Amino acid sequence: MDRMQYVNHLNILKGELKVALGCTEPIAIAYAGAKAREVLGVMPQSCSVRCSGNMVKNVKGVVVPNSNGLRGIAVAAVLGIVGGNPALELAVLEEITDTHRETAKKLLAENFCDCILAEGVENLYVEVTVYDGEQSASVEIQEYHSNITRIVKNGTVLLEKKQEKKTSEEVATDKSKINLHSILEFADTLDTADVEEVITRQLDYNISISKEGLQGNWGVQAGKSLLDQEKEPSLRIRARAAAAAGSDARMGGCPLPVVINSGSGNQGITLTLPLYTYAEEYEIPMELRIRALALANLIAVHQKKYIGQLSAYCGAVSAATASACGIAYMLMHKAHTQEEIYQVIGDTITNSICTIGGMVCDGAKSSCATKISAAVETAITSMELAMGGHVFYPKEGLTMDNVEDTIYAVGRMGRQGMLSTDLEIISIMLGK
Repeated sequence: MDRMQYVNHLNILKGELKVALGCTEPIAIAYAGAKAREVLGVMPQSCSVRCSGNMVKNVKGVVVPNSNGLRGIAVAAVLGIVGGNPALELAVLEEITDTHRETAKKLLAENFCDCILAEGVENLYVEVTVYDGEQSASVEIQEYHSNITRIVKNGTVLLEKKQEKKTSEEVATDKSKINLHSILEFADTLDTADVEEVITRQLDYNISISKEGLQGNWGVQAGKSLLDQEKEPSLRIRARAAAAAGSDARMGGCPLPVVINSGSGNQGITLTLPLYTYAEEYEIPMELRIRALALANLIAVHQKKYIGQLSAYCGAVSAATASACGIAYMLMHKAHTQEEIYQVIGDTITNSICTIGGMVCDGAKSSCATKISAAVETAITSMELAMGGHVFYPKEGLTMDNVEDTIYAVGRMGRQGMLSTDLEIISIMLGK
């Protein structure tokens, strides 16, 4: 593989696999709040939060981590302001104590925080402004959850990111230059030492929260319920349960960190756990697991670059599809040619996203676990069909002449076609 292409794939992978504590939407709000207080320099007397509709959708129903079961935009912002550590970015609430929680509850009862719907902004948009008398500080986040784009103190702009000509480093993280062929070549030629740390961390963290979901009483206990269906649960059920259980815990406010994909902890969990479950069953060597996870993570990113980070398209679909591709890669690695593997992976994607692509996202909450279970079931069935030589015919619905065109078509449907769906969902959730 060309060195620049290799570095591009490597940098995308490392940039995606970040650690996050709790659902990334409330965490982004908490991060902005913590940073705003840091800039202000004192504990503020009040704050205001402006969020896009998609942020509202994904914060409204999910438990904020380390909050003792509290939910909502104001909770996330106030906890970040009171005890968040902005240096930890998406793990900003890791150091929250009982004292912080009590202070936050008191401030929430006093209407310390005003929440406003921001219109005419990007899907992922947060602005937190804190006030102390005539002093103020505001922090804006856009595009992705840890991306601070503007900082203002007392009317003076301290930071403002503008769209400028890309630097050489930014060119080396160009998602438009990856495709299924290049991802497969990267996985085959990868020096696993280059990604061992980030992939191992992804496995360790996401397996840990899955185990917590199966052992504790989190969410709707979708993972536990799946295992209870059979006396000796099948491999397919165990794969679904492992992924669903991680979401049970995460959406229920479990404080354990996860490694995300495409800005989402649920997507990171969905991608990791089925692949890990199959790897354990078939005793796959660690080196091949790393290659398969590198491939799966990049296939998820490849799909999401068309869909966008926040939309009405449930990201569990792209993540589960990518996980099934990683499973196929592991199972076929020794006995099949690269072209045969490419065919099966491409057909797995086509079968999966043309079956369940467009499953609606109505915010982060407990039902994410059951959606993940459904997505994993579809993805595994799609992989099994592909390994048997079966794939949907071109020109049927959104199935195009080749897998790349199909990925684009489904992504376009998710990003553009489902825009009105997204707006309607947000309106319903806001009682409009």
